[in-house]
Amino acid sequence: MRLEELSPEVVAIIVDIEGTVSDPAFTRDVLIPYAEARLAPWIEANAERPDVAEALEALAQAAGEPEVDVPRLIELAEFGLAERDSGPVAALCYLLWRDAYRAFDLTGHVYEDAVATLQAWVDDHRSLFTFSNAPSDAQQLLFAYSDHGDLADLFSAFFDSRMGSKKKAASYTAIAQTLGEAPGALLFVSDNGSELDAAKQAGLQTCWIARDQETQDKAEEHEGHATVEHFGEIELL
Repeated sequence: MRLEELSPEVVAIIVDIEGTVSDPAFTRDVLIPYAEARLAPWIEANAERPDVAEALEALAQAAGEPEVDVPRLIELAEFGLAERDSGPVAALCYLLWRDAYRAFDLTGHVYEDAVATLQAWVDDHRSLFTFSNAPSDAQQLLFAYSDHGDLADLFSAFFDSRMGSKKKAASYTAIAQTLGEAPGALLFVSDNGSELDAAKQAGLQTCWIARDQETQDKAEEHEGHATVEHFGEIELL
C-alpha cells in the first residue's frame, strides 16, 4: 500500500521505536535476559563507581533502607527487575546496558527496511525524530550501537515520556510546538492505533506500520490511517 495521499509537504518524520523501527521482542528477549543474568555481578563489581553508587543510593532510599549493604542492594535490584519496577532499578539497568553496548556485548535491533528509508529521508533533507516511552538516553544507545552501525546521527532529537503520553493528542501538539512546525507538516509513524489516533487528532499526518498479520488485522478494522507493511512502502513526494 502506497502513501500517495500524503501531502508532499512533510518536512519532518517522527517515529515510534518498538514494533516500528525495532523488533518489539528485543527488550523482552535480549535486554531483560541480559540484565537478569548479569545485574548482580555487575553491581558487585561497580558499586563504588559514582554513577552506579548514585543509582544504588536512590534504590536504597526508595526501599526505605538507607543503611543497606551491597548484598541487600543486589537483592532489591533483582526483585525490582523481576517485578519490572521503574525508577532506580531502571536506572541501574540503563547503566548496565550502556556498558554492554560500549563493549559491543550488545547491539540494538533496527529493521533493515527502516534503516534504508530513514537514511533516504535524511538525504532528502527531512528531519527525523523519535517518540518512545523509553528514556531518550536509552533510545540513543539503541541507535548508536545498532546492528547496522551508528544510526544516532540520523535523528535530530529523541522525545520520551517527558512530552506526555503517546496516546494523548497534547503530546504531539507539544512536539510540534517544540519543533516550531505546523502539525500538518509532520508525519508520525507507529504500529499502535491509539498513538496514531492521538497524533491525527493533533493534526499530524499518520502512517501505520503493520509488520505482522495481527497488526494488519487491527489496522484494517481500525481504519483512519494509511497502512504499510514496512518502511519501503512509504513514498514522500
